Amino acid sequence: MRSQARLPDPVAAVIISHHLADRQSAAPDFLREKLAIQDLAEVMSAHPEEILPRLVRTGMEICGAHSAGISIFEPEANQFRWHALAGELSTFEGATTPRNFSPCGVCLDLAEPILMKHPERAYDWIGDARITVPEVLLVPLGVKSAAAIGTLWLVSGAGHFNKEHARITAELAAFAGMALRMIQSEQKLALAMQRQETLMREMSHRIKNLFSVADSMVRMTARNAATKEELAETLSGRLHALSEANGLIRRSFGDDVAAVASLGDLVGCILRPHGVATSNLNGPPVAIGEQAANHLALVFHELATNAAKYGPLSRDKGEIDVTWSVDADRLEIDWTETGADAVAAPTSTGFGTKLVETTIERIGGSIRRAWNTGGLSVAISLPLGSLGR
Repeated sequence: MRSQARLPDPVAAVIISHHLADRQSAAPDFLREKLAIQDLAEVMSAHPEEILPRLVRTGMEICGAHSAGISIFEPEANQFRWHALAGELSTFEGATTPRNFSPCGVCLDLAEPILMKHPERAYDWIGDARITVPEVLLVPLGVKSAAAIGTLWLVSGAGHFNKEHARITAELAAFAGMALRMIQSEQKLALAMQRQETLMREMSHRIKNLFSVADSMVRMTARNAATKEELAETLSGRLHALSEANGLIRRSFGDDVAAVASLGDLVGCILRPHGVATSNLNGPPVAIGEQAANHLALVFHELATNAAKYGPLSRDKGEIDVTWSVDADRLEIDWTETGADAVAAPTSTGFGTKLVETTIERIGGSIRRAWNTGGLSVAISLPLGSLGR
C-alpha cells in the first residue's frame, strides 16, 4: 500500500484498504471468472456498445455488490463522468464528480485498488446528493502501458469486500480499460473518416466553383480583349489572383465546418507582387469564406492592375494604403492611392471597372470611387454576413 501521508486527514480517515487482506474470502472460482471474461470478449466483438453495462453487471454479480459503475476521466473539464451505472445508484447515470475532490481521484493518484468506508464523511457532495456509501471498492481503469482513464467501482454493505473482490475487480478493470481504448480508437477513426469525406465533398465543390468562375472569366475577358496578347495577359493575371486566393483558404474543423481565409493575408498576397509593403495594410483580423475570397481576390487584382498601369504603382514614389474596419454588421474597406500625377476620372467605364462593381454587388456590397490628384480612392462596404460564404 502506498503512503497516504499526502492525503488530507478527512480523506485518509475513510480509507480502509488494509482491511481487504484481513477479511475472510472464499476460494477463487477461476472457471466462473474465465467464462465471464469469455462472455465479455464475445460482447466486445459483436456489440461493443454494450460492453460497459455488461462489465459492470458482471462485477456486481461476482462480488455481490448492490451498486456499481464506471467513472471516466474528462481532462478538458477536469472531472469524472459516471457511465453504465447499475443497482441502487443507477439513477445517477451521467453525473459528474470533481477530479481533485473525489474517491475516484484518490484512486488514480494512488494508482491501486482502494477501499473506502462512508466516503460521504470526507466529500460533502456525496452527502448533499443523499447517497449513503457503507463501503466502496475502487480500481484504476486502464492497462499497464498507459495511464488510467477512470475507475471501476462497486458499493456494498459494511465489512463486505475482501482481497478476492479486489483481485477480480482489478482484472475486470484491466479488461474494461482495453475495451474503452478500443472503443475510443474506433470513434476517433470514424470521426477521421467523416472529416475526410467532408473534405472530399468540399474539394469537389470548390473545384466546380473554380471551373465555373474561370469559364465565366474567359468568356468575359475574350469579349473585351482587342488582341490575343491582351487576352492572355489579362486572363493570366485574373487566374493567378484566383489561385492565390484559393491557396490561402484553409479548413476549420468543428461544429461549424468551413473553408476560411484571412482578409489581411488575401490583400497582402495580391499586392505583394506590386511592391506594396505589409505596413501599408492595416485592419483587424477578419475571416472570409471561399466564395468571398474569390470575389475579393478579383476586386483587389483589378484595382492593383489599374494602379500599375495608370496610377501610383507606375511611378517610382507611388504608394497604396489599404485599411479596413468593422462597423456594426459591415466591413468597411478603404483603398487610397498616392504619388500619381494628376489622375483624372475616365470618360468611359472599362471592363475591369464593371467587373469590380458586379463582383461587389454579388456579395451584397457597395463601392464608391473618387479621383484625386495623387490617385484613386475607393470605399467598399460589405455585409459581414456575406463574407462567411
